[in-house]
Amino acid sequence: MNENTPLQDFISHKTNTGMQCGNYSIDLPELKDGEQYRFHFDATACVGCHCCEVACNEQNANPDDIKWRRVGEMEMGEFPDTLQIFNSMSCNHCIDPECLKGCPTNSYIKLDNGIVWHDDPSCIGCQYCTWNCPYEVPTFNPDRGIVTKCHMCHDKLEVGQTPACVQACPSNAIEIEIFQPQKWIEEDIYKEGVAPHLPNINITKPTTRYTLPKLKEDEEIRPADERLLKPAHSELPLVFMTVLTQISLGAFLALFLGQVLFSLGFNLPEPTLVMAILAFLPSAIGLPLSALHLGRPIMAMSAMKNWRTSWLSREAILLGVFTALINVVAMLYFLEIKGFALLGVEAITLIVGLAGIYSQSMIYRIPARPSWNRVSTTKIFLGSSYIGFLLISLALLLTHGSQGAIVLLSITLLAGMYQSLVIYEEMMFYKHLDKEDELYYQYNRTKILLEEHFGKIKSFRLYSLVVSALILPLLAILFTASGLPQIAIITLIISTIGALISELSGRYLFYRTVVPLGLAGNFFAGNQRG
Repeated sequence: MNENTPLQDFISHKTNTGMQCGNYSIDLPELKDGEQYRFHFDATACVGCHCCEVACNEQNANPDDIKWRRVGEMEMGEFPDTLQIFNSMSCNHCIDPECLKGCPTNSYIKLDNGIVWHDDPSCIGCQYCTWNCPYEVPTFNPDRGIVTKCHMCHDKLEVGQTPACVQACPSNAIEIEIFQPQKWIEEDIYKEGVAPHLPNINITKPTTRYTLPKLKEDEEIRPADERLLKPAHSELPLVFMTVLTQISLGAFLALFLGQVLFSLGFNLPEPTLVMAILAFLPSAIGLPLSALHLGRPIMAMSAMKNWRTSWLSREAILLGVFTALINVVAMLYFLEIKGFALLGVEAITLIVGLAGIYSQSMIYRIPARPSWNRVSTTKIFLGSSYIGFLLISLALLLTHGSQGAIVLLSITLLAGMYQSLVIYEEMMFYKHLDKEDELYYQYNRTKILLEEHFGKIKSFRLYSLVVSALILPLLAILFTASGLPQIAIITLIISTIGALISELSGRYLFYRTVVPLGLAGNFFAGNQRG
């Protein structure tokens, strides 16, 4: 009679066949030209034990909540005819990695053997790669202040050993393979397919090969965590930084328009040093706030390194130059240097500022986060600049420039109407979602967050925008035209404060309600910060 337990029998069988659990050898030939390493995951063998997660953490000395390999869970069918599918996924070591292109510090390197390597010392902890990766693979480690990720146990591969996750898997569901990238992206990737609910393979061209069970075509495969929904991180430093820099753009545009109209001979007051300072201050305050978002604030200047491919680097450079140029304009007003010299510097400053805010919006136009990846993001970011018009209008009223204030407030009304229409259009988009849209799952979850988790803030944002950007500026115009400048000033102060709160609340919703692509059934593991 065999007294062994089933587990002992399993281990004995593996040992006798030379494929034991914890096998350190790797039976792969040396890489030839044009070949790389990749993972193969067999979903028909995975039992969902999470041994790979534990082994990975132990190998890399990561805390429990920092997972370079995660096991997602999916399910289909109705009881008793059900099927559970697991997907153990780490870095897919993509052929066209978004983390690499978006990183502002060039901290990602695609090695010749196919591994996407993260250079820890150069990382500033901006976490932009955690947004860019459609699989949510890079993970922020708050203890180290940097992002970390799977490197396929590069040191083990070099000495002929398998990665820790492969060694630990009791069912041999994870393997290392050699493949030809060019053949993979041209033919095999579309034949082999990927696990259900993973992002579109054309975003990054992942290299992981999947073996899947036979699935019923008409059966819906559901993420096991589909009924769980958690708001994203609030990113408060970025909430204030983005809104404040956009206010500076609006204020400077108002300053520039005033200077152009004055130079053309219109009977309007000439812009002053005070107005230039008002345009400078929001950006001067906002830009340093962005460093509070970084894991390593002292290395903030490194964010300008990758201007060739990273929108974050472009934003940092352009808005830094924009703020410096506003300072130069203020100096020109102080020195009373006027004419074409002043207009020329102001025109250059405005162009740089527009490019900076456009780059800022493009940081968020990423496929991995569908609710951000919309034209409306750019429209809203540019539209928030109307607060700068309110600020300069207030300065004109306080310095007895009533006629100039009326002209500027009229333009402010148009800008406020534009922003209100964009917000309304955005709300209508979520009200009438198309269930056939491949991104419906993420869009619908964003809708649920907006309506059920943050419904009051959403309503406040819309109504406060209408009041602050339309009704109060209109009243300020009427009070000014009626010879009641004191009441107009009070109205405009309330309007400016209300508009600022409205835009800050809107930006807060922008960050909190984003639902990324990623690993189905992940149960909030990975880089979702609370």
